[in-house]
Amino acid sequence: MNSSPVTLPPRCDDVQALQACVGQEVYVSEVLRIEQSRIDQFAQATGDFQWIHVDVERAKRESPFGGTIAHGFLSLSLLGKFYEDFLPALMPFAGFGLNYGLNRVRFMSPVPSGSEMRARFRLDKVEPVQGAIQLVFIATLDIVGHSKPACVAESVVRRQV
Repeated sequence: MNSSPVTLPPRCDDVQALQACVGQEVYVSEVLRIEQSRIDQFAQATGDFQWIHVDVERAKRESPFGGTIAHGFLSLSLLGKFYEDFLPALMPFAGFGLNYGLNRVRFMSPVPSGSEMRARFRLDKVEPVQGAIQLVFIATLDIVGHSKPACVAESVVRRQV
C-alpha cells in the first residue's frame, strides 16, 4: 500500500486551476478503520447478510480469509464520505455535489474486518456540463499493510457552479 501521509487537496479557485491538476493525485485521506459493526450496519441497510460478511464464527472456521470481510460495495460506498472530506476544499467556488456514476470498478482484494483503509484520488478529467463541473477521478482504496488495493474505481462526480 502507498504509505503516503494525509495530503490536503490544492485549492483551485476556478476551472482553469482545476484543469491544471489533471493527472495529479489531489488527495490522500486519513485512515479509516472498517469495524465489524460497520459491516453489520451495511448488511442491515442493504439486506446482504452473506455469512462471509456477518457470521464471525463461521467465517473464522470456513472463510479462506480467516474471518469476516467487508462487502465490496461497502468499500465503494465510502467514496462519498471521502469526496466530502476534500472536494469543498479543492473547489471552494463550487456548490453541492452529486455522484454521477462509475465507469469502471474492480475489487482487487478483500477487506478483513478490523482493517484500516485509506483512499487516494487522482484527477483524470475536468469538463463543464450544464451548470456544473464534471470530474473523473481514479479512486484507489488501499488497505494498510497490504500491497494490493481493496478497490480501484473510475468515479464521476459533478459539482454545481
